[in-house]
Amino acid sequence: MRQELGGGKAALICGSVAYDTILRFPDRFKEHILPDRIHILNVSFLVPDMRREFGGCAANIAFSLRLLGDAGLPMATAGHDFAPYRERLRSLGVPVEHIKDVEGAFTAQAFIMTDLDNNQITAFHPGAMQYAHVNKVSDVAQRIALGIVAPDGRQAMIEHAAQFAAAGIPFIFDPGQGMPMFGADELKAFIAQARWVAVNDYEWGLLQQKTGFTVSDITAQVDALIVTLGPEGSVIHTQGGTWAIPCVKPGAIVDPTGCGDAYRAGLIHGLLRGLDWQTTGRIASLMGAIKIESRGPQNHAFTRAEFDRRFRDNFGQLTVGT
Repeated sequence: MRQELGGGKAALICGSVAYDTILRFPDRFKEHILPDRIHILNVSFLVPDMRREFGGCAANIAFSLRLLGDAGLPMATAGHDFAPYRERLRSLGVPVEHIKDVEGAFTAQAFIMTDLDNNQITAFHPGAMQYAHVNKVSDVAQRIALGIVAPDGRQAMIEHAAQFAAAGIPFIFDPGQGMPMFGADELKAFIAQARWVAVNDYEWGLLQQKTGFTVSDITAQVDALIVTLGPEGSVIHTQGGTWAIPCVKPGAIVDPTGCGDAYRAGLIHGLLRGLDWQTTGRIASLMGAIKIESRGPQNHAFTRAEFDRRFRDNFGQLTVGT
């Protein structure tokens, strides 16, 4: 059993809020990209299915945490076009007091194209996210049990990690698509400050390549290294052991956008409640499966009774938490 967290029950989620334009390519990317022509890549994809969704890592994680009954405070910066998004978050009970407006900027915009194999190509305009370092962890009056440094502006990620460490607030380092912004020394500094590290399998490869760290190098510094493996589930490495977390089979595979954020909400839920790693990982796995059954990163829904039933159906009579 892991050590109980102190200092409050809320999680501070440092990351982005964004509008996601999601494009569905009714074929497979690999059928249209010639491996020996990548150096002169010039491709065009016809995408008849397009929609706009509310997204961004901070808002996505906070949304899923709210479904689980936890308090997640998104800390982010938004642009002059954020008003309808702000009202939506308020209507859902997600706090918005730590989302600051940046004059003269657009809210971050992601353009995400998904193929039939659920591979994704993303273009991202950071907009107001580039100014996220104007937010300070010390601005938050609520008592914070833990934090997460999710993909955000480069300077914001550096500063928020340092601020969490200085305040003695344990946090998850979740570099995500922000990984290319950092060199080896910066990534090593993040890991040294963090309590947990969460990456997908591709990001784990990049992290190893950039830092030269092995699993044991990282688990010597943090409580856990969590690596998600898509349909293969996930694995949680600690000094005390390694847990293979099975993937929950979804009722339907509709849209993978935001599955990683839903998984991280499950991790935070388990951490807030002091659950063991097997239970925490399985909650996170179920959250990812529930998300993939819905379009967009913030359109899934369930009652606590429904969640507990699905947990029991997949994993048996483990204690999910109170």
